[in-house]
This record gives sequence, structure tokens and C-alpha cells, in this order.
Amino acid sequence: MEQPPVNTNSYRVGVIGGGGWGTALSILCNRAGSSVMLCTRNANVIQSIKERRVNEIYLPSVFIDPNIAVSDNLAEACRGDILIVAVPSHTLRSVCIAMSDLLPTNLPIVLASKGIERGSLMLMSEVVKSILPNNPIAILSGPNFADEVARGMPTATAISCSDIGLWDMLMYAIGGRLFRPYLSTDMVGTQIGGAVKNVIAIACGIAIGKNYGENARAAIVTRGFAEIARLTLSKGGKYETLMGLSGLGDLILTCGSPKSRNMSFGIALGQGKTKDEILSERGRVATEGIIAAESVTKLAKKMSVQMPICEAVYRILYENSNLDQVVSELLERPFSGEEIK
Repeated sequence: MEQPPVNTNSYRVGVIGGGGWGTALSILCNRAGSSVMLCTRNANVIQSIKERRVNEIYLPSVFIDPNIAVSDNLAEACRGDILIVAVPSHTLRSVCIAMSDLLPTNLPIVLASKGIERGSLMLMSEVVKSILPNNPIAILSGPNFADEVARGMPTATAISCSDIGLWDMLMYAIGGRLFRPYLSTDMVGTQIGGAVKNVIAIACGIAIGKNYGENARAAIVTRGFAEIARLTLSKGGKYETLMGLSGLGDLILTCGSPKSRNMSFGIALGQGKTKDEILSERGRVATEGIIAAESVTKLAKKMSVQMPICEAVYRILYENSNLDQVVSELLERPFSGEEIK
């Protein structure tokens, strides 16, 4: 069996974002032989890692190697060879503004944030480029649960960038035997797949919570994939990208396990709880799907793309539409062909 290449270089990697995914990526880079600085503004996360070597808030089950430094010093995290940004989509712009006077223009930025920005309706890469126009950008997206990545369970992901040299660098800085990166050159398709699947996962959760059965979930996943494809093609992305890890792979994972925050949120909605009740129980920690439901639906309307499942989730979350009525209207849509366009 062919073995992955051995990392003979030691890269300095800054990771911004102390949530579960940022923490997992720090552990991953450390495992690959990189020198890692995890940067977060959350004082409780910093204290937990420094004193007990575990992120008790976001990733409580995984030990964090003492070689991983943790700090709230953004400038320090920006001094490495690679910068990974793993913050929620709605905070990305403010983080980029804060970094704008700190980053060398040749420092590669790896975006591990998924979503479409509210208001501007920009992809995450477009947000970064609007503030940091000269920094090379790569997108990391795939079917990756943070806790499994951190525990060293076998995982594959897509890294999308236009520079094969950058991908080679990232392969050594991040990849390994148990975390296998695959190259994509389609940054648009990679990002849309990662953003929209969160909305489809909420819809799947609603179907499960309402006891509609597995047939209904399969239909939502399949027709949801068609919605992802329509938006991707309209934005200039490639259909082939969606057949890979950042499209179909991520959709299957997020819509197939209650470990997904988006799916579990949808299950609670289907069982009769309101959005505010669920968020209150979760300590007001919003899932990316809640934000994406608004931005995806508005982007689809702007581009005249039909996305009825995403629009249904948006109406339930933002227009207080009756869930049963919205489902009924979806089921009463005219019959049509199965083609994407």
C-alpha cells in the first residue's frame, strides 16, 4: 500500500479560532509535525488549555499536546508560514480587518470557515479578498467532524487553491496518514457545497423530528444536492466539484448523523421547539445553518436560482411560518423533471 509522503519540513502554523474545529486543526497540524500557535479571544478556552490541556468548552474529550501554544495575541499567530482561519462566518470580516496591519502579503491564508456572509452575500474567500487582496487563499472543506479529526480517526478533506505549490505546502503542514487532503481548483464549488449543506441538514433534521421517515430524508438530501448544484453553476463553479468531498461527501455526513449541530437543531425544530428555545438550551451557540439559511436564500433570489428547500428553512427560521404549512406547500409543488437546471 502506498504510504503518504513524510513531512521533512517544520512549518509554523497559526490557527485563529478556539472552537472545536480550530482546536482540532491545531491538533492535526501538530500531529503532522508543524509548530502550532492557537489564537482565541476566549479567556476560558485559553485557561482550560493552559491548565488542563483540554478545550473543555468546545472539544472536551481530546488531549491537547503541550507543544501547541495558545494565546490571544493575534500578531503572534500571524508571524508563521501558514495561517488557518477557523472562525464563524459572521465574524470573518472583523477578524480580517484586525489582521490587515499584521499579515505579510505573502502569507497564505487557509479558510476553514463555511458560509456566505450576511448582507454582502459574499463567499468567505470574497470577504477575505476584499480586505486582504494580496494574500494567497486556500479553502479547506470536507466531511470532517472536529472530534473525529482530533482523535485521529481516518478522514479525507478537500483543499482548494489555484497554486499547486501552495497545495504541496499545505499537504505537508496539515496532511498525514489519517488525514488525507485532496486537491481541488474550484474554490467556488468547494465553498458553496460547504455552506448550503448546513441548511439542507436542518431540513433533514426537521423531517426526522416530524417522523416523516427515511424516504423523506433521502429525498431532501437528493433534491438538496440539486439546489447546491444550481447555485454553484450560477456562481461559476463546477458540477464535478460537488461530486467530491466538499460537496456530496460533506452533505452525506452532515445530513446523516445527529452529531451534526445543524441536523440536531432541525430535529428539535421538528419535535416542536422554537429556534429561541433551542438556542437557549445550547447557550445561544448558533449553528452555521441558521445564518446560512438567510444568506443562501437571499443569494439565490438575487441570482434567480430556485432553492425551495433552503427557502422553506428560511421561512421557518426568519418569518415564523408554520412548519406544517411550509412542509405542505413543499409537497404541493408542481411535478417536474429531475434535471439540475
